[in-house]
Amino acid sequence: MFDIAILGAGNVGANAAFYIAERGIGSVGMYDPKEGLAQGKALDLMEAAPVRGYQFAVGAIDKVSDASKAKVVVIAAGAVRAPGTERSALLAENREIVAAAAAELSGYGGVVLIASEPVDELVALFVAKSGLPRTRVLGIGGHLDSQRLRMQVSQQLGVSAENVTATVVGSHDAAGMIPLFGYTRISGVPAATLLNDAQRKQVSEATLQAADRIVEGLQRSAGYYGAAAAITDLCQAVVGDTRRIVSAQVVLDGEYDQTGVALSLPVVLGATGAVRVLTPDLSEAERSAFVAAASAQRELVK
Repeated sequence: MFDIAILGAGNVGANAAFYIAERGIGSVGMYDPKEGLAQGKALDLMEAAPVRGYQFAVGAIDKVSDASKAKVVVIAAGAVRAPGTERSALLAENREIVAAAAAELSGYGGVVLIASEPVDELVALFVAKSGLPRTRVLGIGGHLDSQRLRMQVSQQLGVSAENVTATVVGSHDAAGMIPLFGYTRISGVPAATLLNDAQRKQVSEATLQAADRIVEGLQRSAGYYGAAAAITDLCQAVVGDTRRIVSAQVVLDGEYDQTGVALSLPVVLGATGAVRVLTPDLSEAERSAFVAAASAQRELVK
């Protein structure tokens, strides 16, 4: 049995397995419908183990149902964005993949992390199709967006990104993503005291446009190192039951008077998933943007 099962051994899934092995979080089993892909990448990774000193094995699993024995299942399968397309364009193609995985894992007792796009809609779909509690099915998009905000703030101020804490809520797209500067700190110092209005606007725009810039640069692929790092962080919180507060997509159940769609909010993440869903104090503009993002998700799902 593996601690972490990753469905999809492409760029995101394989790099997540690599990061997890490097950090020594737990054993990883990869699955991919393409014959030999997961097995080949697992062997390649394990051949690095004598040099890199991996504490846990990286292997392959033969079918999706085998993932039900893991503490965490990561869904990183499906098509990725091409230049000039929106995440929502992937819904028709990737929803069948995620729905099939949800059916296989309907009785699963662990935590599911969704990395496939569009992550907001697919988190809601997985919960609906699997019947799992909303607190045990989370999307990685909010944590990835928060990583990007931290990086942009650190570059704007010329400080280490390790000194920056930041939170992004809303949807995982430029139209509904909401950077919360009121919850951004640099070694405890509020961002508002170090960033002027023009700098905050520049940081916000760069965060919102980060994914598009990566897709445009790569041409044939969406970004994967950042997503794999976000997956790794969330897996560590679950396997280690660290109760770390991270931003993640979760199906709303009354937060800001919204229900039935998945958007990113801070959650206390542990072995059972979202131990608690937090609702930051939002400004009137931020709350309106959050409600608008929820409405846009409902229309897209329809």
